Amino acid sequence: MDVGVDYSAVLKKSLSNGGDFADVFIEKSSPLAIVCEDNRIEKVISGKEWGAGIRLVFGQRTAYAYTNEVTTDSLLELAGIVRQAAAENSQHTDINLCKKNVRIDLSIRRDPDRMDASQKAGMVLQANKAARAFNRCIRQVLVTYRENRQRVIIASSDGCIAEDERMYLTALVHVVASQGDVVQTGYEAIGGIAGLELFEENPLVQVAEKAARRAVMMLTAQKAPVGRMPVVLSSEAGGTMIHEAVGHGLEADLAQSGLSVYSRMIGERIASPLISVVDDATLEGRRGSFRFDDEGVDAQRTVLVDRGILKTFLYDRLTAMKDGLRSTGNGRRESYKHRPIPRMTNTMIAPGESDPGKILSSTPRGLYVKKMGGGQVNTVNGDFVFEVSEGYRIENGTIGEPVRGATLTGNGPQVLMSIDQVGSDLGFSIGTCGKDGQGSPVSDAQPTLRIPEITVGGVVS
Repeated sequence: MDVGVDYSAVLKKSLSNGGDFADVFIEKSSPLAIVCEDNRIEKVISGKEWGAGIRLVFGQRTAYAYTNEVTTDSLLELAGIVRQAAAENSQHTDINLCKKNVRIDLSIRRDPDRMDASQKAGMVLQANKAARAFNRCIRQVLVTYRENRQRVIIASSDGCIAEDERMYLTALVHVVASQGDVVQTGYEAIGGIAGLELFEENPLVQVAEKAARRAVMMLTAQKAPVGRMPVVLSSEAGGTMIHEAVGHGLEADLAQSGLSVYSRMIGERIASPLISVVDDATLEGRRGSFRFDDEGVDAQRTVLVDRGILKTFLYDRLTAMKDGLRSTGNGRRESYKHRPIPRMTNTMIAPGESDPGKILSSTPRGLYVKKMGGGQVNTVNGDFVFEVSEGYRIENGTIGEPVRGATLTGNGPQVLMSIDQVGSDLGFSIGTCGKDGQGSPVSDAQPTLRIPEITVGGVVS
């Protein structure tokens, strides 16, 4: 992506009053959204976004400004504004930029640009029809198709320039079913850094039917049991728990400010020896992957917890400077209008050695969680509560009747310490993670896990 900007001149001017580091982030995005509701296409939203941001880091503080006019003159003017934040009156030498080589391949086999919007809308309508035809109890169906081709250039004062192109593709189906006074919902989402090959493995019609099946099944499900009991989390549940209860607490800005239960615990045991936690932005096709982060740092695999021992946090450049370390490649931003902050990418509990089927069969009673819902966590003390969107009773080591209205309430560090079986499988879920007013595409994963005892909340009859 050639934008004709003199990055060296812009960076030099940004640092002309002093500072420790400066970078330029240029973004060109082409989003498309198609929404079907009430049996018709309600919205087709497309556009182009084009802009740049300049950041100056000085004395562990940050000045940031952005513009939607991407020319050398406009960026020099912006650099003149940013440099006013520093007042060291020091001059920097010329900055010679070298383009960074791409080390990983995030290939797209079927470019979405090869299918016109009407064909994509037809695919959305077919998914809507499949969901509605699943059962006469289906009342509402919302199907959303989203794509966004994001091209970025990051030029930094350490002499590097990095370019990345990310093709984000997602599809979401939300179904509402009712029978008498009972109303239940089903939700299913797929997505990643991928092209239309995403729908070869996960046809949108099947995604819609899966959401509809979940909504209908919950209509006749029993009320969830209440109390402390064993819980088996299926790999199909995805990594919602690891993302919320653990992942945010391992982001360096929260840890450094004392807003994480894991602050000052590097080198200490925070989980069972069976638990290893990894953040990996290099996984092909996953929603949280990239070639370079939004500061131009190479994507990498970071082991956060190794057999229960906390090894490191997730760092961007600024937080790494504060701790005298190197960035882990987790500097991310929603767009050129935002400064980068430490964020997760593809975060997971690594697979263990236990057979998933035997984990279930060795649990005489309890709750089997097949799909997690939303949740909340207090990163300061690690307390969390999560909804269960699809759960079953465990009866004599087998999956019993479905239940509805279940929640899981606990403490992240305590739960991690108590996990006594970790499966050899691995299942992913996707999402858009919100933090500091920014959203970042992520995926989360976990194997089948057993928590020997946790508080299950439900509806008391």
